[in-house]
Amino acid sequence: MNQSELIHELLAILGPERVLYKEYELIAYECDGYVAERGRPRAVVFPETTEEVAQIVRLLHGAKIPFLPRGAGTGLSGGATAMNREVVISLVRMNHLLHVDFENMRAVVQPGYINLQLTKQIAQKNFYYAPDPSSQSACTIGGNLAENAGGSHCLKYGVTTNHIVAAKVVLPTGDVVELGAAFGEAVGYDLLGLLIGSEGTLGIATEITVRILKKPQAVKTILAMFDRVADASDTVTAIIGAGIIPAAMEMMDQLAMQAVDKSNYHVGYPSDIEAVLLIEVDGLTAGVIAQSEQIVAICEQHHVRTVQVAASDAERALWWSSRKMAFGAMGRISPDYLVQDGVIPRTKLTEVLQRIHEISEASGLRIANVFHAGDGNLHPLICYDASVPGEMERAMRAGSEILKVCVDVGGSITGEHGVGIEKIEEMKYLFSEAELCAQIAIRTVFNPEDLCNSGKLIPKPGRCAEIKKIPATIERHEKIFSSFGEQTQALLVKGER
Repeated sequence: MNQSELIHELLAILGPERVLYKEYELIAYECDGYVAERGRPRAVVFPETTEEVAQIVRLLHGAKIPFLPRGAGTGLSGGATAMNREVVISLVRMNHLLHVDFENMRAVVQPGYINLQLTKQIAQKNFYYAPDPSSQSACTIGGNLAENAGGSHCLKYGVTTNHIVAAKVVLPTGDVVELGAAFGEAVGYDLLGLLIGSEGTLGIATEITVRILKKPQAVKTILAMFDRVADASDTVTAIIGAGIIPAAMEMMDQLAMQAVDKSNYHVGYPSDIEAVLLIEVDGLTAGVIAQSEQIVAICEQHHVRTVQVAASDAERALWWSSRKMAFGAMGRISPDYLVQDGVIPRTKLTEVLQRIHEISEASGLRIANVFHAGDGNLHPLICYDASVPGEMERAMRAGSEILKVCVDVGGSITGEHGVGIEKIEEMKYLFSEAELCAQIAIRTVFNPEDLCNSGKLIPKPGRCAEIKKIPATIERHEKIFSSFGEQTQALLVKGER
């Protein structure tokens, strides 16, 4: 099928208002929030229903044309970048709240529904949606599902996978299936768990059932400023060691504080402190008061310069706005930056932050640190100027070195931003070729032609057939999994409700 025929078929499904194909229309879809690599799609389409998504996918699958789903484009690892001239299936028009069941604490949304909008919509009943990525005012719940997004409050409440219970999904073949269970545990293999965090390589969620929570009775937010990063890091470990699990525990270093204080969310961080902790506890009033007092005492035991509890909702909101706008505020101190997303054990914070400082000095690039200290999810922000030859490459090398340090201390290369194209080579820091072969074989069950977001998340190993740890070649594995996949898909489609 040539380009003209493809556009004709897409127009027949959606009409002229929901298909972009002219070159100037496609420029805005060359990348997501990861701007170091770009690729122009062959078309962008805007379905509004599950059936329209299924029709589009069946057309593209039949014509062997690659495609990928896209949410708000706020992703930070290139997961929505069209590297193979894909047709981009934008889900932004599938942006409705379909149903809310307050009694059973469930909501059903389309994938293009904005994360923060769900909390706003249900707030009048004293409910909220817990996952809160920094981009929650723009990112979509479908994109959160694809990346298994986290957020500041994931320390206590968990990441996206802990809050999605069911999903209607269009498989890369165009079949429609329902995964998970709105209530109770789904019977059989955890296919929903497999889908969440698969970065759009296993299917496209078109309806998502999530847990919603009652707002806590009380909330206390604490801001603690430290002369030394090591003292702030030790405080994090001591709070968890005392048996306290805060709702959130965030850290920023001096360079990050400089950036946010130049933004519209000016807190007034002293220029001579090395780190600030933002700690929040919630729950029953009596327990929250006791925990906040205990946290203040622990901070004082670790040489805190100043520590205070927010005196009002307005002050609390200012502190959180300062933290959540940290990524965007970097533009005030650097023309370009690369954000990383490594994970480490909490007890390794001081050691790893020192290694990041050494990498910064060796590369000649400033690196700011903003991160979820409570669960060890680091976000080093590597500042560079793309107009200077070689600086972007140095930034990318520094990012890879940081991820290697994270793995070496027992951590991971991503906590919430995903692998996409940015970290695909770093997957080899975590997995052997045998393990990557197994993951590719599983992907083949759902995505047999490798048309759905090809080249993302998992690198293709070069020598699967030579690996003695697995009993046969990757081709043999793919045949086994493909046969299993045909049976699984048939059963799932038969059971569609």
